Amino acid sequence: MTSNRYFIARLAQAFGYYQKSQRMGDAASETHLLREAETQLGGAIWEKVEHVEALSVEYWNLRKLIKERDEIREKIDTCQARLDHAHEERANILNMVPEGNQELLDDRAKILAELGQLSAQRDQIVAEAQEVRRSHIGLKMKLEVLIGQARDSAADHAEIDKVKSQLRDLKIRFAELKQLRIEIGRQSDSFDAEIEKVEEKIKENRGGRRVLASEAFQVIGEGNKEVSILRAESAVIDTRMRQLYAEIGRYVSRNTRADRACAAAAASHHALVDVMRALRRSIVLNHRLTGLA
Repeated sequence: MTSNRYFIARLAQAFGYYQKSQRMGDAASETHLLREAETQLGGAIWEKVEHVEALSVEYWNLRKLIKERDEIREKIDTCQARLDHAHEERANILNMVPEGNQELLDDRAKILAELGQLSAQRDQIVAEAQEVRRSHIGLKMKLEVLIGQARDSAADHAEIDKVKSQLRDLKIRFAELKQLRIEIGRQSDSFDAEIEKVEEKIKENRGGRRVLASEAFQVIGEGNKEVSILRAESAVIDTRMRQLYAEIGRYVSRNTRADRACAAAAASHHALVDVMRALRRSIVLNHRLTGLA
């Protein structure tokens, strides 16, 4: 929203024409765009803020996280190479197996694939639970601050009640995630039991060849599990990096006029900074029209 549009809207309000829902929706959309822009700007310029004192923590945390992410990616590549080799060995073993055993092997491969999916789901649940826990810690700190600074007003009580409601929702979600993880563990145990039964039949039918096949399948199972865990760890790091990018982008875009170091860091992205400044002003104007500011 521009200043001209704001004055026109205020004039319309003077004649009883309100658009509160639209203004709130516009402000929410602009806030989302602003957050994305902050993340984009931070990701593009974070290497240039080493000498911005206020961003020292974010800069060195990013350096550390990028190093950890690169190490994880190297481990994933190594594990994937090991998996490819194991799959190749598995294919050779299957070609050696008598045709009568092929159905058992297909059953086992299907079960292992389902186990791999369960493992991936479990890792996603663990990653989400970590994010929920982090959000819960942050909200608890916010609640403590709000209670400590609260005045006996309806607005303060409403904000405190809102945070308490969010904390309850997070506790419920964490409990749901915990239950999902338990259920996946039960399913995994069930599949493990099925695999043992299939393995026993294969042992009866193919004798010594079972040992070679089991080794290959074990490597594949362990490799899939390791890759899933590493990818989950990488996803958590990526989430934290986006948060740091956003913090850097937010600070730099707000201080390009007052801080030469920020201006230098964002010099090649001044157009994006101008757009972000316009978005912030538009959000403020929309909030004023809704009575929130």
